[in-house]
Amino acid sequence: MQLPLVVGVDGSEPSLRAADWAADEAALRGVPLRVVYASLWEFPPVPGPARAGEAPAGGAVPAPGKPEGQVRAEDVVEAAARRARIRHPGLPISRAALPEEPEAALVRESRNASVLVVGARGRSGVAQLLLGSVSLFVAAHADCPVIVVRGDHDNQVRTPVHGRVVVGVGDESAEAVRFAAEEAERRGAVLEAVRAWRCPAYESLSHPLITGEPERVHEEEAARALEAALREVPPQVKLERRTVEGPARGVLLAAARDADLLVVGVRCRPGSLGLRLGRTSHRVLHHAACPVAVVPERA
Repeated sequence: MQLPLVVGVDGSEPSLRAADWAADEAALRGVPLRVVYASLWEFPPVPGPARAGEAPAGGAVPAPGKPEGQVRAEDVVEAAARRARIRHPGLPISRAALPEEPEAALVRESRNASVLVVGARGRSGVAQLLLGSVSLFVAAHADCPVIVVRGDHDNQVRTPVHGRVVVGVGDESAEAVRFAAEEAERRGAVLEAVRAWRCPAYESLSHPLITGEPERVHEEEAARALEAALREVPPQVKLERRTVEGPARGVLLAAARDADLLVVGVRCRPGSLGLRLGRTSHRVLHHAACPVAVVPERA
């Protein structure tokens, strides 16, 4: 059985654009799309009155005897599903409107999903760069890869802008590399594997007569680690390798400027509840110029 691609929506325009992105991704993968809306306390505004002969805005007609909140929730999922049907008429789509906290609902949905897509509300000024708490929580705790699409990201699945998928290669990145290679192959895109490296300041200072030698050693170690991580990439994937000196978060943010998707792996720590985002993944989720896929790395 094919696991669906799940997208969380909340009725906002950024979440609907994320649903569009998810529909394209599901069609690209050849899997069903599942549209999920969950809220325990808040519901979107009631659709405005329709003109004579028209359905209410949002596309759902309130059914007799249904609670008002449930009708509103069904409006949200139906609006997203309708957009997906228009984009991909043959795509199998299921819907769910759940009366519970969105964080818990989406994490539970991730247990039976191939990928989970979430959006983030765009806001004015600097705040537009920041990720919402629901998206951040889901990215940190989901059991499957999570792709975060912010409101200011263009739709880059059907018509890739750059033709590049970037993967950050750390000490444990096997699942992230595999996921990124599959995404690059589906898109016919170049896979750019990037590994950041740094030379501790004390090493350079303690060897004044061999300036440059510590840097060369660390760069060579990074190149060897990168090659080892890429051994399983299929030969048909167009692959580029880069080792870059600097902090990983800065290196990956720079690479993301010319990418359609940035992929990072996040380690699952034994005994913890789901994933815990480190500084690098946290930073790129907030500031990357393209959608970011967070992939669980199992021990």
